[in-house]
Amino acid sequence: MAYAGTPAFAVPALEQLINGPHEVVAVYTQPDRPAGRGRQLRASAVKACALHYALPIEQPASLSDASAQATLAGYAPDVLIVAAYGLILPAAILAIPNHGCLNIHASLLPRWRGAAPIHRAIEAGDEQTGVCLMEMAPGLDTGPVVVAKTTPIGVADTTGSVHERLASMGAQLIEQTLADWAAGDIKAKPQSERGVTYANKITTAEATLDWQQPALTLARKVRAFNPWPVARTQRQGQALRIWNAQAMEMAAGAESGTVIAVDPAGIDVATAAGVLRLTEVQAAGGKPQSADEFLRGHDINVGEQLN
Repeated sequence: MAYAGTPAFAVPALEQLINGPHEVVAVYTQPDRPAGRGRQLRASAVKACALHYALPIEQPASLSDASAQATLAGYAPDVLIVAAYGLILPAAILAIPNHGCLNIHASLLPRWRGAAPIHRAIEAGDEQTGVCLMEMAPGLDTGPVVVAKTTPIGVADTTGSVHERLASMGAQLIEQTLADWAAGDIKAKPQSERGVTYANKITTAEATLDWQQPALTLARKVRAFNPWPVARTQRQGQALRIWNAQAMEMAAGAESGTVIAVDPAGIDVATAAGVLRLTEVQAAGGKPQSADEFLRGHDINVGEQLN
């Protein structure tokens, strides 16, 4: 088989396959990208894993050209497993593996097709999510579903915590399902045409909180954007990142964005409906701190305006 993935989400499934009764003949991942303050080229998490196991690595910028397609065909894979790869697979690629292509997708399809299913599920207030194994077809996450497994989204869950859970679940599902699916013992079911939603790619601009929104909406955004791109606001002309917060059902009695209470338990900010209690924040140039730690080193006063 061949494997295609890029971020940390795709590593557990790759390791599960490597350590199982399967032969991984090639690993596909996106090209190295500039990262960090020095903008040095950095390998993906999947590439690092493949290097550790001394597996052949392919990093095409696109799979649309004949050369890239011929390279994959040369490996003669029986199946291609895809997890958060980040490149479009044209029909010519999907036709190469003998048994087809399976995608590990971090949502309960057809809800949250697209690039950021975990973020969008939390942001929307979904009470559960899950992971699907999907037979790949032309179109954005439109293929029939082989198997799905659900997990609740808790009130304290962040994209980071759900990401880790779904990555582990996806690895378990692929190991439990692959042989029976390849043998034809499991039949995929077409996705419903009802309940389709799309998880658009996250932008850093979305991370700026709009205090004219309700506290519950803002609390979900904080959780959805942890650990990236991290929710933020402006305080005295400088960015203040918000890593964790709670929606409080109380009347604010002040203009949205106004600090109405300061306490070691949290910094309370008025919103359009209710109060958002900031429990973990990060000043510009600093590190994430609990509200208690932050207040020991920063003077923040009732009546201040965040924007």
